[in-house]
Amino acid sequence: STLQTEFSKRVLSETNDLALFVDDLKELDGLSENQIKACKAAAEARGIKDKYMIGAVNFTGHPLLRSLKNRALRKRIMEASLSKGLRGNDFDTREVLLKMVKLRGKRAEIFGKSSHAEYSLAEQTAGSPEQVHAMLRKIAPAALANAKAEGADLERLAKLDGIEKLESWDWDFYTEKVRAEKYNLDTSLMKPYFELESVLFKGVFYAAGKLYGMSFKERPDLVTYHPEARAFEVFNEDGSKIGLYIADFYTRDSKRGGAWMNSLVKQSHLLNQLPVVVNNLNIPKPPKGEATLLTLDETTTLFHEFGHAIHGLLSNVKYPRFSGTAVQRDFVEFPSQVNEMWILDPQIVDNYARHYQSGERLPQSWIDKLEESSTFNEGHATTSYLAAAILDLAWHSLSSNEDISDVERFERMAIENYGLAYDCVPTRYRSTYFSHIFAGGYSAGYYGYIWAEVFDADTGEWFKENGGLNRKNGDHLRSKLMSQGGSIDSLEMFRNFRGRDAVIEPLLKRRGLVSNA
Repeated sequence: STLQTEFSKRVLSETNDLALFVDDLKELDGLSENQIKACKAAAEARGIKDKYMIGAVNFTGHPLLRSLKNRALRKRIMEASLSKGLRGNDFDTREVLLKMVKLRGKRAEIFGKSSHAEYSLAEQTAGSPEQVHAMLRKIAPAALANAKAEGADLERLAKLDGIEKLESWDWDFYTEKVRAEKYNLDTSLMKPYFELESVLFKGVFYAAGKLYGMSFKERPDLVTYHPEARAFEVFNEDGSKIGLYIADFYTRDSKRGGAWMNSLVKQSHLLNQLPVVVNNLNIPKPPKGEATLLTLDETTTLFHEFGHAIHGLLSNVKYPRFSGTAVQRDFVEFPSQVNEMWILDPQIVDNYARHYQSGERLPQSWIDKLEESSTFNEGHATTSYLAAAILDLAWHSLSSNEDISDVERFERMAIENYGLAYDCVPTRYRSTYFSHIFAGGYSAGYYGYIWAEVFDADTGEWFKENGGLNRKNGDHLRSKLMSQGGSIDSLEMFRNFRGRDAVIEPLLKRRGLVSNA
């Protein structure tokens, strides 16, 4: 854990150190007025006037790449992102991660296993690395084929701008152009309809009420660990208390990147404890007095992380060890992914997606186009994710006597050996800033997102078959699964809920992989 803490500290310091400063406002062409104000405010928060700051993020790339017209600046941002932890400075993470990999391998051998992956997966629903590879290999060829087809489409548009060869820093920008061309859809225009307070109260909380009968009351009188963290008391429909929910949504220099949920107090009948859970996001804080407008991605992240929070809050077990999210790790993303289902559900989106000034609804034609384009750019998303999952398995399949000296070469070989090398689509996380596996408890477990999505996609089919979002279905999901924590085997829980084991076909269909799979 000392090494994990060191890795985390270095990644945070490196991320802060890699912030880019822009002198000329013209370089920010393509950004909205609010985004430009946020860049200026970020620079001023560092004590730098008359400049604009683009802070680094924890994954490969940056949300602003989709909007910035200046190709040279896009390249600077992407190259800075890919260099995280690799610059030979005090924040370089290579030495730390190599020590961790070796120690994990040694521990596995003490327990009679050949590698950390084998040791770790024995306790998961997957059971073994072979089972995970079997599923990933079903998906990888179709994902890459789709990514390359998407790349060809983007390059066609890039050539009209005089760009001969599409690069990774061009992908997001031309993706938005192709999206606009194919579906007449510009997701950046949706931000005024995703105002944070409305998304939280009239979207996230409202859906939890419709499905599980939960209600939320803000408690500004409760002192939290930071002035920006807000506390909410959570109740059942009959008025009985469920627990406390803490929302900490804004980015800060002292806060690690990404989004996550923590259980601060675990529910337990034995200890007579109600749960206290927290959601952390990293939404840029707008200038004082201005509304916080979310991107569609940020809205999705909030619904996702709140799914983890629901899992913690609805826990109904005796022992704290089995409380809430204390399930097998490759099942833990299931409740959060299920909660993403409600973002565009007619009764939910109609309630929260309103223009923050005029109150008008998000146009139905835009919602239709979002659903129509649901598999758009999925080749890129799936390939980028799979590359990271494969890197994780590659590191954790090493035995303790295998010495790796060149981290970058090891990464390249692992991805090439899987047939997933495509320069335009870098891995979502390089090893040197892969906090999920080197600081976040997901070692040999990053595959769990897509593994859990098999259960989630199949659950989507169940809701369709049974009348969608309503209390009856919510009560069934709550009693059979969401309240059980880790007190029952995850696969058994899913069978109790679904009436059978999960099947992969709904996932392949959802990700647009059916024709190539």
